[in-house]
Amino acid sequence: MQGDRLRHQLGAFTMQNLVDPAILFFVLGALAGVLKSNLEIPPQISRFLSLYLLMALGLKGGFALSHSGFTSQVVSSLGCAVFLAIAIPAAGYLLLKRMVCGFDAAAIAATYGSVSAVTFITATQYLETHDLAYGGHMAAAMALMESPAIVMAVLFANALRKQGAPGSAVISTSLENPASGPAQPTGFGSVFKILHESLTDGAQILLLGSMVVGFVTGDTGKAAMKPFSGDLFKGMLAFFLLDMGLMAARNALQAKGTSPWVIAYAALGPVVHAAAALGVSRLAGLSQGDGALLMILSASASYIAVPAALRFAIPEARPALYFGMSLGVTFPLNILVGIPVYVYAARLALR
Repeated sequence: MQGDRLRHQLGAFTMQNLVDPAILFFVLGALAGVLKSNLEIPPQISRFLSLYLLMALGLKGGFALSHSGFTSQVVSSLGCAVFLAIAIPAAGYLLLKRMVCGFDAAAIAATYGSVSAVTFITATQYLETHDLAYGGHMAAAMALMESPAIVMAVLFANALRKQGAPGSAVISTSLENPASGPAQPTGFGSVFKILHESLTDGAQILLLGSMVVGFVTGDTGKAAMKPFSGDLFKGMLAFFLLDMGLMAARNALQAKGTSPWVIAYAALGPVVHAAAALGVSRLAGLSQGDGALLMILSASASYIAVPAALRFAIPEARPALYFGMSLGVTFPLNILVGIPVYVYAARLALR
């Protein structure tokens, strides 16, 4: 009886997510991509939408943080985020080495150890729709979770090159068209370069800077920016998810021909990551909203920052593999099913 009630509640959560306008626009984009429609969102518009969403998210987080302040809950949440950002790619690499070559394993581990800003933004909208409070500092947690996996992947790749691992002479010159050529050594100096680029990336600066602006201006700034960061947000997110649906459908083809074990990792690995985040959240005493977002961040995979960095940092890895897995498999699963499931689990397990 209890099991039937829980299944009914979970089904209701999932259905509510699927009839959300923003999610339906994602489905529309995916359908257009499958049908090979000529529907296109110009790259400049897509870039603007992503920057807008990051700015609005940062402002919302700053406004919320101006009320809560830097409490022990904030410190605990950020500490959990950093721990998971290190543990997930490390564990992923050890497992993936058994399925694919070391360089591919490092790249996939970095992809799934980092985070997806769009998944996070969609999740915050879902929490707001369902009146589940979360801390504004979770936007900072997202920023902290992006870079460690990239640095760790470069360290793994450097170790493989020193061992003369097979494949160290292959370079992928494009996300779509891998090509062969002489190896380009990536020394430890590149680690600092990549870390600097990650921390000073325009999207990161905009997100964190917007949080500072929201924190400093508080309620006055919130009232002034409401039409921009509040009223327009849902429509902008729907437009951006339309574009992401198109990209997801077209990149799902890149995952074809991949080992079934690797595809299984793309589908089930995020569930394990989310479960680990739930355990950490429970031990740290995080709230339901913060725990749910930490689960969703841990279950997400990067399809922008990591592929852009690893294309040159680990040229031996196959971009079609890790890019196709994250955008073609994991992202749609998280957007359509994962978010309501993880939120529901957090509501059950956390206080």
